Amino acid sequence: MPTTLRRLGRYGLALGSVAVAVAVLELLGSGVNAPIAAQVLLLVLIIDGSLFGTGPAIAASIGAAAGFSRYFVTPTGFAFGDRGDWAQLLSFIILAVVVGELAARAERRAREAQEGRQEIARLYQELEGAFDHASEAEALRRNERLKAALLDALTHNLRTPLTSIKASVTALIAPGRDAVLSREGRDELLHVIDEETDRLNRFIEGLSAADTGAQPLTPKPVGVEEIIRVSLARAETLTRDYHVQVAFTGTLPTLSVDAASITEVLYILLDNASKYAPPGSAIRVAALPASDRQVELSVADDGPGIPAEARSQVFDRFFRVPGTQSYDPRRKGIGLGLSIARRLVEAHGGRIWIDDASSSGTTVRFTVPTTASNSLQIGVAS
Repeated sequence: MPTTLRRLGRYGLALGSVAVAVAVLELLGSGVNAPIAAQVLLLVLIIDGSLFGTGPAIAASIGAAAGFSRYFVTPTGFAFGDRGDWAQLLSFIILAVVVGELAARAERRAREAQEGRQEIARLYQELEGAFDHASEAEALRRNERLKAALLDALTHNLRTPLTSIKASVTALIAPGRDAVLSREGRDELLHVIDEETDRLNRFIEGLSAADTGAQPLTPKPVGVEEIIRVSLARAETLTRDYHVQVAFTGTLPTLSVDAASITEVLYILLDNASKYAPPGSAIRVAALPASDRQVELSVADDGPGIPAEARSQVFDRFFRVPGTQSYDPRRKGIGLGLSIARRLVEAHGGRIWIDDASSSGTTVRFTVPTTASNSLQIGVAS
């Protein structure tokens, strides 16, 4: 019922607008001729077609034709004053119907286009919501995979020093060991515990997100040969399948460093070299005098190398070169080693970088101060 009333109301408004236009023309009197009346009525029909649709526009066209015939009817009756007026009247009737229909059709098309745009917007929002949901699900899956990989890598990096500590402690406290172990043997086991505890502590420090504050180091005079010897001894189980070559250039001055920290840096570089270079290849350790009263040390391998665009990022926490896999699947990394190495080197006032001149493999170089260097406030971020 409400729909029928609205439809009748549109018809009534369309016919009423024509009646108002005819009444206005009548009030204007003799100054209104047929062309003027035709223009006014056609304008009303265009408005009716746009506002009320096809049916009311056609009804209004019929009403306009009836009103327009007033200008061709003689005052004495319904006879036309001139036969030529027939053509004008018929032309107006046809034009009125066509204009009303075209106006209604244009309005209908505009309404359909608007509805189409609204439907497209709705579908786009639904699609965007579906993509967001899918992206969230994918992000959750990736997050879970990352957590699993991080846990595996952390387990590996924590298990290695803990295994050495546990074995050393077991050997020290086992019943009857006092009679078997010499003083040198006991000292060696205690040294392993102390060294692996420091290594574990430095690894845990590397997990910290804080970059401020300083934990003082204790620089002491130490020879380059001693640093390299201790580092190679620690990495012996990692490098036993490789040809390790050591080269010294020139006369090397005594270093002024925290020996354990620089040993850790070399150990990290040897660990990386043995992890990514093919077994049986060479790992080259070198040392030479550098400018500014420093010594430059380097570790080179014959592995796949590091792309130029990633050489500055490899020292960032948790960054790993995409697509790079360890030859031993059990040796997984989390991208902390080089970050820790850089922090330790920079704490001594040195710098560490990837050699851009390497044609193959990877060469990592770093500098450390000598005893002739100026006094530095040495510390490492905790």
